[in-house]
Amino acid sequence: MATLLNRKWIKIALPGLLVAATCCQAQNVNPVKAIFPTDTRFVANVAYAGDTLKKHLLDIYLPAKAGTNPPLVVWVHGGGWMMNDKYADMGYMKNTVRSILEKGYAFASIDYRHSTTAPFPALIQDCNQALEFLYQNAAKYGYDRNRIALMGFSAGGHLASLMALSNNNSVTDFYVNHKKPSFHIKTVVDFYGPADLLAMIRRDAPLSDTSVASPEKYLLGASPVLRPDLAKIASPVTYIDKNDPPFLIIQGEKDESVPAAQSVMLSAWLTRAQVKNKLIVVPGAPHYGTMFDSDFNQKAIFDWLDTYLK
Repeated sequence: MATLLNRKWIKIALPGLLVAATCCQAQNVNPVKAIFPTDTRFVANVAYAGDTLKKHLLDIYLPAKAGTNPPLVVWVHGGGWMMNDKYADMGYMKNTVRSILEKGYAFASIDYRHSTTAPFPALIQDCNQALEFLYQNAAKYGYDRNRIALMGFSAGGHLASLMALSNNNSVTDFYVNHKKPSFHIKTVVDFYGPADLLAMIRRDAPLSDTSVASPEKYLLGASPVLRPDLAKIASPVTYIDKNDPPFLIIQGEKDESVPAAQSVMLSAWLTRAQVKNKLIVVPGAPHYGTMFDSDFNQKAIFDWLDTYLK
């Protein structure tokens, strides 16, 4: 795999962008604490990279009545790779978030640097480093490091998918100090994450690299159409093989930001590789919102997690 770290990043201006900006709060305040059961044990703002960066923090939420070493669900927030924080997406997924703890799962939410200050592969390095921290410190906090699921939303769905699908590949640039981590991911719940960045290009998109920016352009540091090599390296579908973990994919039919075809394609590639997967397309649903927190989706999510984590 060609190195990713020796190229010059292109500075571009950011126009208006539709992203799920549900929570952007100071890191020392937890705006979603009320969502969780009152007896939840909170471990806030853990520095997973051993530095003082606010984007290198994670939160751990432990169920009060869990058995010994419960499984862990790791939340990866969305925001176009350039917005939001570790509390994002919980606001419209309140029932699902609360149920994770009520059903005895441990829960962690990770933060990562934005693409506007640290383009790819910095974001995937952060996510892998956070997950390795959670894996190595499982005994300290009290959950099972061998039963970890990822749950990601939009850009977070992309990052969760990329973490899981590249985990059994030798992509050293995805890891801090080029050292592959020890963790293994049991399953992924992917909410409308981009799967193939080249297929995200609109038909009417300008071809000039100096034209209006897209989230993908900010992520890569260059337009995917002009750097298809980078777009391929950053696309989860690139790494699909028969040894990957099972995927539950949830997509809005009317998604205006991530076309439903992205999730359909991801499911098709997983099926071709004989990887267990299930695709749910929510009728009429946009890019994000409370329609994804339905009773139907909750049942599907917990049936899936119970199957692969318990």
